[in-house]
Amino acid sequence: LDMLRANGVDVRCGLLEQEAADVNVGFFSRMMRGRPWVRVKIAASLDGKTALDNGVSQWITSDDARRDGHAWRARACAVLTGIGTVRSDDPELTVRAVATPRQPQRIVVDRHGETPPGAKVLRGGALVVTAGERNPAWPADVEHLALPDAAGRVDLVALMRELARRELNEIHVEAGNRLNGALLAAGVVDELLVYLAPSLLGDPAFGIAAFDDGHRTLDRRVRLDFG
Repeated sequence: LDMLRANGVDVRCGLLEQEAADVNVGFFSRMMRGRPWVRVKIAASLDGKTALDNGVSQWITSDDARRDGHAWRARACAVLTGIGTVRSDDPELTVRAVATPRQPQRIVVDRHGETPPGAKVLRGGALVVTAGERNPAWPADVEHLALPDAAGRVDLVALMRELARRELNEIHVEAGNRLNGALLAAGVVDELLVYLAPSLLGDPAFGIAAFDDGHRTLDRRVRLDFG
């Protein structure tokens, strides 16, 4: 920059800095922190419930919310979910509601390798991350990655480092409260994408919350900034 200035070139820095950071948030995260930017999508009632006690969640929000969610899928390098969501919803996790030049990679966190071989998320290939052996019944185009931690669970911090090594910048999470809570507890959640429906499920003991990572006290609450 000094050389340019010395040769009469008008040099300015920091122009549209925040806009550039927003567009490239995943790349900057990977370059500066060694892990992708992790965005967790939540669709909930006004009282914070994402499903009924029996797991039924379709549909709490609207067509517009789901279409917007697909736009965020399209932006991401990969869509990540857990075995609980695969079992309860059998999602495809593809982009369908908006136009996209490519589909994001699909990743399933599945501690014991229990994803059914016929699950929709495995069609056309996916990455399944376990704490142990590959399920021999999975289709040949399913990639398996074993990343156990000391407690025999999937090491989520190591997973994010591996995804960064694979040059994945943004990870879009659509999972249940247990994986959401585990990601939050591991300190790898950067952003929440929250869709609040104008509805109430009522009794605090009724329904499933967005995160399950143990009880908190007020001084241990997770503090957030509105983006």
